[in-house]
Amino acid sequence: MKLLKIKYIALLLSGTLLLGAGCTKFLEEQDPSNLSPDSYFTLPEHAEASVNAVYANLRFQSDGAGIFSANFQLLEAMTGTTTSQTGQNSDLNNLLNLAFNPDNVHIRQWWQALYRGISNANLSIKKIPDINPMDETLRKRYIGEAKFLRALHYYWLVRLWGDVPLLTEPIQNVTAPEVYAGRTSQDSVYMQIVKDLTEAEASGLPNTETSGRASLGAVKSLLASVYLTMAGQPLNKGAAYYKLAADKANEVITSGSYSLFTRYMDLHNPSTKNRGEHIFMAQYSASVSDARNGFQGILLPNFGGISAYGTQVGSTVPTVSFFDSFEDGDKRTEEQQFFYTKYYTDGNGPLKDLNAPYIYKHFDTTANGTFGIKGTAQSGLNWPLLRYAEVLLIYAEAQNEVGGPTAATIAALKQIRDRAKLTTPATFTQAAFREAVWRERWHELCYEGKSWFDMVRLRKVYNESTQGFDNFVGHKFSYGPTLAEKHLLVPLPTLEYNNNPSLRPQNPGYTN
Repeated sequence: MKLLKIKYIALLLSGTLLLGAGCTKFLEEQDPSNLSPDSYFTLPEHAEASVNAVYANLRFQSDGAGIFSANFQLLEAMTGTTTSQTGQNSDLNNLLNLAFNPDNVHIRQWWQALYRGISNANLSIKKIPDINPMDETLRKRYIGEAKFLRALHYYWLVRLWGDVPLLTEPIQNVTAPEVYAGRTSQDSVYMQIVKDLTEAEASGLPNTETSGRASLGAVKSLLASVYLTMAGQPLNKGAAYYKLAADKANEVITSGSYSLFTRYMDLHNPSTKNRGEHIFMAQYSASVSDARNGFQGILLPNFGGISAYGTQVGSTVPTVSFFDSFEDGDKRTEEQQFFYTKYYTDGNGPLKDLNAPYIYKHFDTTANGTFGIKGTAQSGLNWPLLRYAEVLLIYAEAQNEVGGPTAATIAALKQIRDRAKLTTPATFTQAAFREAVWRERWHELCYEGKSWFDMVRLRKVYNESTQGFDNFVGHKFSYGPTLAEKHLLVPLPTLEYNNNPSLRPQNPGYTN
């Protein structure tokens, strides 16, 4: 079941692509422009291809967002843990400086990409049940995968924008009222996410899946994350949902299907993708031109001359204050663990001192090069979306909120810290353990698109100087900008706001 060679067959409605299909032999035999949902969903292979299109959409985070920037930077630039070595992308600069507005390219592209994925998932969920003949086990599995993916897309949407249009049926013509759908309450969106994931959980998915498709472990892990978020801000569902999060994370832990890698290198080792610690990832391939990893050049030092890539722009690099906030002796700050401060000239030559930390967590040695071996400048490294370290931390945090720290919660935290070569106290107060887990999330899950959402659900931000936590509103980044109430949500994109009056009013604090 290949995920990579995807071509889109699309109808564009108000910025949303509605139909996708896989590039397989049966598609090559006909003109894609003549296909429609009614004529297309007639064979079991069509079911697989339609779901593959939703998987392919996950690569939107590495798509370009103007000069020297990519979509993934939206979630990192607003955390205060990164800065940029190039000032040529005003949209990125505005995110870094908390000066963004509804015209921001990154914000618009996230909205459009997320609804594109949702639209493709809606079509799969609607049409796959009618394909006949088709193996029932496979039918159920593909629908389960599509519901998992739809839930993941909505989970991003509701945390970024709050109330959003909730579309669960495909839109097949420009006159459909859903084209101008209004916003649905966050609570209702979360209920749909939980419903999709609960149904995906019962769809017969395998415990693990090394192909990159969704697994039962991925569904349970995402559901644990959703429950944890629902327990906090803005829904404030509290203890009952902390317990749901803890119980669901514990199901993943006790399944025995996952474990932490012993080496940090394996977090970005092509031979370990989709296995071990990696529960679910966005899939990339160096051998498929439209499926190559586009993160590498963005993360490299600006004109650093340490890679086979000709473009090395450094538009997402760690702030020194964040790097310095790790505990003394933390293995993650050692050279070529989570960070690096020197690398080989042109990727394969003499060692070169860079005089600052850069992100090694996502570094592809095959593409960039390593000592004596020239890089290919074509990366197939996957991008992590869910990994076992996060599940351990979800369990530790949620169970602590239910009844304080226990031997099991401390053991979960200790696994993360043991790998980092750090000691863990034998006992904690509930408050001390809470902040210990939050701190570990900031350090262990850095640069994986998690920190911003932690800031929003906790209404807290890690203070790199004190190693404590400040209130979200009023927290000042090390390089100057200060978070305000309005930053808890991003603005509705101008294009969508103007095209669909039902989206109004704009999110608080923003104007069009």
